[in-house]
Amino acid sequence: MAPVMPLPVSSPMTAFPQPDAAWLDNFQEKLLTWFAANRRPLPWRQDYQPYHIWISEVMLQQTQMERGVAYFRRWISRFPDVAAVAAADRDELLKYWEGLGYYSRLDNLRRAAQALIERHGGTLPDNLEELQRLPGIGQYTAAAIASIAFGRDVALVDANVTRLLARLFDLEQPLYDQAGRRLVENIATALLPSGQARDYNQALMELGALLCAPKRPRCLACSLNRLCLAQKHGTATLRPKPRRAIVKTNLPMAAAVLVHDGHVLLRQRPAKGMWAGLWEFPGLILGPDQDAAALAEEVRHLIGVDVVLEKLARIEHHHTRYRVLLDGYFCHLSTQPQKTPDRCRWVKVEELAAYALSAGHRRLAGLIPPAVAPRK
Repeated sequence: MAPVMPLPVSSPMTAFPQPDAAWLDNFQEKLLTWFAANRRPLPWRQDYQPYHIWISEVMLQQTQMERGVAYFRRWISRFPDVAAVAAADRDELLKYWEGLGYYSRLDNLRRAAQALIERHGGTLPDNLEELQRLPGIGQYTAAAIASIAFGRDVALVDANVTRLLARLFDLEQPLYDQAGRRLVENIATALLPSGQARDYNQALMELGALLCAPKRPRCLACSLNRLCLAQKHGTATLRPKPRRAIVKTNLPMAAAVLVHDGHVLLRQRPAKGMWAGLWEFPGLILGPDQDAAALAEEVRHLIGVDVVLEKLARIEHHHTRYRVLLDGYFCHLSTQPQKTPDRCRWVKVEELAAYALSAGHRRLAGLIPPAVAPRK
């Protein structure tokens, strides 16, 4: 390999061991040959339709591949094109997105679909600038669509690519700040074989996901292991330098599963904020000195009757910034509710599956006693 030489950009952290032509040819040949033999048969790879690439990229953010594939197949069967998304009711879209989290992605997806109908006749544009003018499509997603769907020579960098390149060049510096991200993008661009961005980008991500794993890289099985400086130096498990851990705040909550005459009360969350637009069992965030009594008071305020709550379970689930500690309670009402507040709805127990619930409340729904059923 040639001596370390700086890349022609302004950032002070842009140096990496630049390979000579022979190394580069060897790297590209090994990488693309491996991908040709080992690529997973993912549904959006059948014909690389731009719409399919877009949906898959948005879904796979913060989502494991196997789970993302299942969601993708279900989504495409109902919304086969941009026009179907643009015309769909938000509640139906929400149901098909339920469980993926980060629900702002869904709203941006719908807005972008409507913009595509208005500006581009329902067709995704093939260049970065136009793509990034669409709601919710940032640099990464635009690069993915441009390179994978349209074959544009644009490098694509995700967590898998960052980890692989950090090990390939044994990069010691932090890579999750602005300068570090720029460095990795420059490396990925420098290694890109002209005219082969689709396979190159997918190969890097695939190799990073399947072999160059975070904790236990399978170096001996990797076709790039003789080119990898971290493998040579014994530092593979130390690269990349870990990002600073996010400290999550506990968020205590309580919710009541209220059943009356075979129906359960649901309340829809506001259109903005956490779990925007999802349905849930009525409840509240608990203050430092609050317990089930506060929930009972909330229920009394909502439906106008006093209730006795029976503890179902504590459910823990995670949000970006919070560890949600959800205490679920059950009450089979023997008294007719006096009112049904705004954004609330009595739903047949057997129809709960048709409503989009947050992860914790979906688990609560699964704990409703089997004996609860519509009265004849």
